[in-house]
Amino acid sequence: MARLHDKESNIELITIYEISKILSSSLDLHKTIREVLNVLSSHLKMYRGMVSLVQDNGDLQVVGASGLSDEEIGRGRFRIGEGVTGKIMKSGMPVVIPDIAKEPLFLNRTGSRNLEAGQVISFVGVPVKVGRETIGVISVDREQAGQRPNFQGDTRFLSMVANLIGQTVRLHQSVANERQQLMMEKSRLQKELHGKYNLDNVIGQSKIMQEVFAEVHQAAPGKSTVLLRGESGTGKEVIARSIHYLSSRRDKPFIKVNCAALSETLLESELFGHEKGSFTGATQERKGRFELANGGTLFLDEIGDISPGFQTKLLRVLQEREFERVGGNKPIKVDIRLITATNRNLEEAVAKGEFRADLYYRINVVSIFLPPLRERREDIPLLVDYFLQKFNLENQKRIGITPEALKIMLDCYWPGNVRELENCVERTMTMTRGSAIREVDLPCQQNKCFSLSLRSYGNPGRPIIPIVAERAEEHAPEPEPDFQGQEPSSFASERERLVWAMEQCGWVQAKAARLLKLTSRQMGYALQKHKIEIKRF
Repeated sequence: MARLHDKESNIELITIYEISKILSSSLDLHKTIREVLNVLSSHLKMYRGMVSLVQDNGDLQVVGASGLSDEEIGRGRFRIGEGVTGKIMKSGMPVVIPDIAKEPLFLNRTGSRNLEAGQVISFVGVPVKVGRETIGVISVDREQAGQRPNFQGDTRFLSMVANLIGQTVRLHQSVANERQQLMMEKSRLQKELHGKYNLDNVIGQSKIMQEVFAEVHQAAPGKSTVLLRGESGTGKEVIARSIHYLSSRRDKPFIKVNCAALSETLLESELFGHEKGSFTGATQERKGRFELANGGTLFLDEIGDISPGFQTKLLRVLQEREFERVGGNKPIKVDIRLITATNRNLEEAVAKGEFRADLYYRINVVSIFLPPLRERREDIPLLVDYFLQKFNLENQKRIGITPEALKIMLDCYWPGNVRELENCVERTMTMTRGSAIREVDLPCQQNKCFSLSLRSYGNPGRPIIPIVAERAEEHAPEPEPDFQGQEPSSFASERERLVWAMEQCGWVQAKAARLLKLTSRQMGYALQKHKIEIKRF
C-alpha cells in the first residue's frame, strides 16, 4: 500500500514538473493550457479537463480543453453562479461531485459526457486565482472503475495546477498590458512624428519638403525673425501661417502685408498707422498693422521690393520695436514676431546697393528656402489629387485624371510652381467635357500654356515650345560649338536665344543645354563667349 502511495506521489511530482515546463515554454496561453490538460489525462487519468476564464463581458468561457471537440468547447460558456462551474467561480471554493448523473446543478453544458451510459463519472473543480481574485475554473472528470477516487488528493493536486495556471495567466496579462502600452506609445509617437513632418494645408511627402517641415517645426516655437525664400507660387504665405500657428502666439493675431502692392507713402501708413488730420483724407485715428499684430505675428511679403527710403524706417522699428504713427510724435512699443518673404536674390540686391545690408542681416536670422515644384516632382500627384477633390467638391462634379495626363504634368517645368499647377488643374477641369482629364485636354498640348505665353509675350515670332524637364543625362560626343540649325531663327541673336533658354530652365545650365539640344561643354562655351552671367538662387 505504501509502495502504491509512493508511486502515485512520484507520478504527481513528474506531472507537476512537466506542467511547469509546458507553462514556461510558450506565450500562447491556449496552446499551453491544452497541453497541460493533455498531460493530466495521460499521466493521472483526469479526463475531459477544462480551463474556463472570465471574459470581458463577465462570463466564463472555456479557453482550453482535453478530449472535447471544437464544437463542444464553443458551447462551454457559463454565467457567474450558473451550474457547478459558475458556482465555483462565484464562491472561490473547490467542488467535488462523486456522481454527476445524480447532481441537478451539473448542466453538462458542453455535451461531452454520456450520462445515460450507466458509468459513474465524478467531477472535480477548483478555482483559478491570481492573489485573492478568482479569474477562472479548472475541472476534470474521474471515471470510477471499481475503486473510489481520492477526491481529497485530486483537489489538492488540481489546486497546485490551478495556482501555476493563475501565475501564467497573470504573466500573460502583464505581457499583454505592456504590449498594449507599447502600441499606444508607438501610436502616440507616430502621430507626433506625423505632426512634426507635416503642416496643415501644406502638401508634401518628398524628402526636400520633409526637410522644410522639420525646419518649420524647429523654428516655430522661438521668437527669431524668419525669412522665407523661394520663387513665386511656392507657398510662402502658407508656411508663414504654419509658423504662427505652431508658435506660442497662435492665439494672437496673424497680420499679413504685401509690401510690393503699396507705394512707400501708403505702406508707411498701412504699417505704422496715422493720426487724425495727418494728411488729406485722414479723418480719424487709425492703427497700423504693427499695432494690430501686437502679441502676434506680422508677415511682410515681398520684403525685397520696398524702397530704400522705407528700408531705413523699417530698420529702426525692427531694432527698437517702437515707432510713431504718421503725423504723431508718441512712441508706440509693440511685441511682435516678424516673418518676411521674398522671391528676390537679396544678396545680389545688397551687392548692387538696392537693399540695405544692415536690414538684410536684421531679417535674415532664420532662413527657410522653399523649393520650386520642379525640384519636388513626387509631390505633383498629391497636389493634383488635392486640387481635383477641391474642385469637384466646390462644383459638385466627379472628374478624374488619366495616367497619361498626369505623366505630362509630372514632366512640365511649372515656372509658376504650385499656384500655376492649381490654375492649370482648375482651368482644365472647367473646360473638360468628359469624366476625366485626358492628355489632349491639357493646355500645353494645345499650344495654350499660359506660362510659356507670358515668356513669349511681345515677340510673336518666338516659338511656343513645351517646357519639359528631361531626366536623361547627355552622353553624346562633344563637337565644336555650332549653333546653326539648332532652333528656328526667330531670335534677334544667339545671345537672346541663350538667355531665353536659361530663363526657361531656371538658370540651370545643364537643363538649358538639353533644351537647346547642345552638350554641356557647348553651352558653357556659348555662355562664356556672350558674357552671360549665371544667376544664382
